[in-house]
Amino acid sequence: MNDNDVPLTELPELSAIKQAALSYVTEAFAEAELDGLDADCMAQAALFAAFTELVTTYGEDAVAEYAATLADKIRSGAFSMAVSLKH
Repeated sequence: MNDNDVPLTELPELSAIKQAALSYVTEAFAEAELDGLDADCMAQAALFAAFTELVTTYGEDAVAEYAATLADKIRSGAFSMAVSLKH
């Protein structure tokens, strides 16, 4: 297990770092929306940028393995809580 698999609440110092990073991303989405960009377009661009960075850092095989776990995480609601951060 790497630090990306640890829930934010289990490592307070990691939690603060990840929450700060999420704040930057959320702010970028808000700025883009003010400039008239569609949230769906931003989300797709953010995913592309994120996966590009992950592949650069960890390599294609590791990122592909991680991506394979996303369907279950999505279905279990892991990302549904993030919706409340936008409002």
